[in-house]
Amino acid sequence: MTDAAAGGSGEARVLSLEVGIFWDDLDVGTRFVTRRRTVTESDLVGFVNLTWLTEELFANADADDRARMGIPGRVVPGGLVYTFAEGLVAPSFQSAGIAFLDMTLEMKGPTFVGDTLRVECEVVERRLTSKPGRGLVRTRNAVVNQDGRTVLVYSPLRMMRTRSAGG
Repeated sequence: MTDAAAGGSGEARVLSLEVGIFWDDLDVGTRFVTRRRTVTESDLVGFVNLTWLTEELFANADADDRARMGIPGRVVPGGLVYTFAEGLVAPSFQSAGIAFLDMTLEMKGPTFVGDTLRVECEVVERRLTSKPGRGLVRTRNAVVNQDGRTVLVYSPLRMMRTRSAGG
Protein backbone atom coordinates (compact mmCIF):
# COMPACT_ATOMS: atom_id res chain seq x y z
CA MET A 1 0.00 0.00 0.00
CA THR A 2 1.13 3.51 -0.75
CA ASP A 3 0.09 6.21 1.67
CA ALA A 4 0.51 9.60 0.04
CA ALA A 5 -1.07 11.26 3.07
CA ALA A 6 1.71 9.95 5.34
CA GLY A 7 4.09 12.54 3.91
CA GLY A 8 1.70 15.31 4.82
CA SER A 9 0.84 16.11 1.22
CA GLY A 10 -2.89 15.97 1.94
CA GLU A 11 -3.45 13.63 -1.03
CA ALA A 12 -5.84 10.70 -0.78
CA ARG A 13 -4.37 7.33 0.07
CA VAL A 14 -3.93 4.84 -2.79
CA LEU A 15 -4.32 1.14 -1.99
CA SER A 16 -2.42 -1.49 -3.99
CA LEU A 17 -4.42 -4.65 -4.64
CA GLU A 18 -1.41 -6.70 -5.79
CA VAL A 19 -1.03 -8.41 -2.41
CA GLY A 20 -4.40 -7.47 -1.01
CA ILE A 21 -5.76 -5.12 1.58
CA PHE A 22 -5.06 -5.74 5.26
CA TRP A 23 -7.15 -4.59 8.24
CA ASP A 24 -4.67 -1.75 8.87
CA ASP A 25 -5.36 -0.31 5.40
CA LEU A 26 -9.09 0.13 5.96
CA ASP A 27 -10.03 3.19 7.96
CA VAL A 28 -13.71 4.03 8.35
CA GLY A 29 -14.64 6.00 5.26
CA THR A 30 -12.16 4.24 2.94
CA ARG A 31 -13.77 3.56 -0.43
CA PHE A 32 -12.82 1.32 -3.32
CA VAL A 33 -14.42 0.12 -6.55
CA THR A 34 -14.02 -3.29 -8.16
CA ARG A 35 -13.55 -4.30 -11.76
CA ARG A 36 -16.64 -4.84 -13.91
CA ARG A 37 -18.31 -8.14 -14.88
CA THR A 38 -21.01 -8.69 -17.50
CA VAL A 39 -23.74 -11.23 -16.72
CA THR A 40 -24.16 -13.70 -19.60
CA GLU A 41 -26.89 -16.15 -20.57
CA SER A 42 -24.54 -19.02 -19.75
CA ASP A 43 -23.99 -17.53 -16.27
CA LEU A 44 -27.74 -17.57 -15.67
CA VAL A 45 -28.20 -21.11 -17.04
CA GLY A 46 -25.24 -22.45 -15.07
CA PHE A 47 -26.41 -20.86 -11.83
CA VAL A 48 -30.01 -22.08 -12.26
CA ASN A 49 -28.80 -25.61 -13.01
CA LEU A 50 -26.23 -25.65 -10.21
CA THR A 51 -28.67 -24.43 -7.56
CA TRP A 52 -31.82 -26.11 -8.92
CA LEU A 53 -33.43 -22.68 -8.78
CA THR A 54 -35.69 -23.59 -11.67
CA GLU A 55 -38.36 -21.01 -10.99
CA GLU A 56 -40.05 -20.12 -14.29
CA LEU A 57 -38.97 -16.51 -13.88
CA PHE A 58 -35.35 -17.60 -14.37
CA ALA A 59 -35.71 -20.73 -16.50
CA ASN A 60 -38.24 -19.73 -19.18
CA ALA A 61 -37.00 -17.55 -22.06
CA ASP A 62 -40.17 -17.71 -24.19
CA ALA A 63 -41.11 -14.13 -25.16
CA ASP A 64 -44.88 -14.62 -24.72
CA ASP A 65 -44.40 -16.23 -21.31
CA ARG A 66 -41.97 -13.47 -20.30
CA ALA A 67 -44.57 -10.82 -21.18
CA ARG A 68 -47.14 -12.63 -19.01
CA MET A 69 -44.68 -12.68 -16.09
CA GLY A 70 -44.39 -8.89 -16.16
CA ILE A 71 -40.60 -8.87 -16.58
CA PRO A 72 -39.80 -8.97 -20.29
CA GLY A 73 -36.01 -9.37 -20.00
CA ARG A 74 -33.89 -12.28 -18.83
CA VAL A 75 -33.82 -11.44 -15.13
CA VAL A 76 -31.21 -13.17 -12.97
CA PRO A 77 -31.57 -14.35 -9.35
CA GLY A 78 -30.35 -12.05 -6.59
CA GLY A 79 -28.18 -14.92 -5.34
CA LEU A 80 -26.23 -14.82 -8.60
CA VAL A 81 -25.79 -11.05 -8.31
CA TYR A 82 -24.50 -11.43 -4.74
CA THR A 83 -22.05 -14.20 -5.67
CA PHE A 84 -20.73 -12.15 -8.58
CA ALA A 85 -20.26 -9.21 -6.19
CA GLU A 86 -18.28 -11.36 -3.75
CA GLY A 87 -16.21 -12.67 -6.65
CA LEU A 88 -15.35 -9.10 -7.59
CA VAL A 89 -14.60 -8.01 -4.01
CA ALA A 90 -12.85 -11.09 -2.56
CA PRO A 91 -9.52 -10.76 -4.42
CA SER A 92 -8.99 -7.49 -2.54
CA PHE A 93 -8.68 -9.48 0.69
CA GLN A 94 -6.72 -12.44 -0.69
CA SER A 95 -3.80 -12.23 1.74
CA ALA A 96 -5.63 -11.02 4.80
CA GLY A 97 -9.08 -12.60 4.87
CA ILE A 98 -9.77 -15.01 7.72
CA ALA A 99 -13.56 -15.34 7.96
CA PHE A 100 -16.84 -14.00 6.61
CA LEU A 101 -18.92 -13.58 9.78
CA ASP A 102 -22.31 -12.14 8.78
CA MET A 103 -24.11 -9.66 6.55
CA THR A 104 -27.29 -7.82 5.76
CA LEU A 105 -28.56 -7.83 2.17
CA GLU A 106 -31.18 -5.79 0.30
CA MET A 107 -32.31 -6.16 -3.29
CA LYS A 108 -32.79 -2.70 -4.81
CA GLY A 109 -33.74 -3.56 -8.39
CA PRO A 110 -33.58 -6.23 -11.08
CA THR A 111 -30.45 -7.42 -12.86
CA PHE A 112 -30.68 -8.82 -16.39
CA VAL A 113 -28.55 -10.91 -18.69
CA GLY A 114 -26.29 -8.39 -20.44
CA ASP A 115 -25.95 -6.08 -17.44
CA THR A 116 -22.41 -5.13 -16.44
CA LEU A 117 -21.87 -4.93 -12.69
CA ARG A 118 -19.30 -3.35 -10.41
CA VAL A 119 -19.17 -3.08 -6.62
CA GLU A 120 -18.64 0.20 -4.79
CA CYS A 121 -17.40 -0.47 -1.26
CA GLU A 122 -17.10 1.78 1.78
CA VAL A 123 -15.70 0.84 5.19
CA VAL A 124 -18.40 1.62 7.77
CA GLU A 125 -17.01 -0.18 10.84
CA ARG A 126 -13.53 -1.23 11.97
CA ARG A 127 -12.23 -2.63 15.25
CA LEU A 128 -9.57 -4.99 16.60
CA THR A 129 -10.53 -8.34 18.06
CA SER A 130 -9.40 -9.60 21.45
CA LYS A 131 -6.96 -11.93 19.68
CA PRO A 132 -3.79 -10.10 18.52
CA GLY A 133 -3.20 -9.80 14.80
CA ARG A 134 -6.89 -9.75 13.85
CA GLY A 135 -9.48 -7.12 13.22
CA LEU A 136 -13.08 -6.86 12.08
CA VAL A 137 -14.19 -4.75 9.14
CA ARG A 138 -17.72 -4.09 7.92
CA THR A 139 -18.21 -2.58 4.50
CA ARG A 140 -21.28 -1.30 2.71
CA ASN A 141 -21.11 -2.84 -0.76
CA ALA A 142 -23.37 -1.43 -3.46
CA VAL A 143 -23.68 -3.47 -6.65
CA VAL A 144 -24.13 -0.98 -9.49
CA ASN A 145 -25.07 -1.72 -13.11
CA GLN A 146 -23.84 -0.07 -16.31
CA ASP A 147 -26.54 2.62 -16.02
CA GLY A 148 -25.37 3.66 -12.54
CA ARG A 149 -28.37 2.03 -10.83
CA THR A 150 -27.80 0.23 -7.55
CA VAL A 151 -29.34 -3.25 -7.82
CA LEU A 152 -28.19 -4.80 -4.53
CA VAL A 153 -26.62 -3.57 -1.27
CA TYR A 154 -24.99 -5.81 1.30
CA SER A 155 -22.89 -5.15 4.38
CA PRO A 156 -20.55 -8.02 5.25
CA LEU A 157 -18.53 -8.27 8.45
CA ARG A 158 -15.13 -9.86 7.80
CA MET A 159 -12.36 -10.96 10.12
CA MET A 160 -8.98 -9.97 8.68
CA ARG A 161 -5.30 -10.21 9.51
CA THR A 162 -3.41 -7.10 10.48
CA ARG A 163 -0.12 -6.33 8.72
CA SER A 164 1.79 -7.34 11.87
CA ALA A 165 0.19 -10.77 11.68
CA GLY A 166 0.60 -11.49 8.02
CA GLY A 167 2.03 -8.78 5.94
